[in-house]
Amino acid sequence: RAALGWTAAPFEIPENVLSAWRAAGKRNSNVRGAWAEKLAASAKKAEFEAAQSGELPSDLTAKINAYTAKLVADAPKVATRKASEMALEVINAAVPNTVGGSADLTGSNNTRTKGMVAVSAEDFSGSYIHYGVREFGMAAAMNGLALHGGLIPYGGTFLVFTDYARPAIRLSALMGQRVVYVMTHDSIGL
Repeated sequence: RAALGWTAAPFEIPENVLSAWRAAGKRNSNVRGAWAEKLAASAKKAEFEAAQSGELPSDLTAKINAYTAKLVADAPKVATRKASEMALEVINAAVPNTVGGSADLTGSNNTRTKGMVAVSAEDFSGSYIHYGVREFGMAAAMNGLALHGGLIPYGGTFLVFTDYARPAIRLSALMGQRVVYVMTHDSIGL
């Protein structure tokens, strides 16, 4: 406190700091108001609000049940990571606000499904993120996406590499966030 020249008593906010803080809060209120007006006039308002609230499409359960029945009937013999990809195909087709990704193992994890466009420096409209060799960064970014709301992030890596992401995975659990971790290649050979 002394080194910073802070003379205010504990838990006391000096008037100049308080007024600066309140001014910062009002600075972009007109921008927020314009955004709210644009949302109110949008044809996608209900879809946006449903996504923000965490509501899932009403037909999702029926689609998953139909897919499950098909699996029982066909009993395909595929690797578990391929089975995961097949399930993601159904979910991503039914839930428009999923955002997938992988920590540099997309081809091995099978986390990118049909129609997914990768986010790039030139185009942020995609729904797939190539995180690079950054398991912790991937998990932390997914927490941020989930905390913002409106998106359901999932990301994949080899199970053995999730050790790098453990602190962020722990935070996902502690905060009760809707974040999905796709952990493949559970093997002692890695």
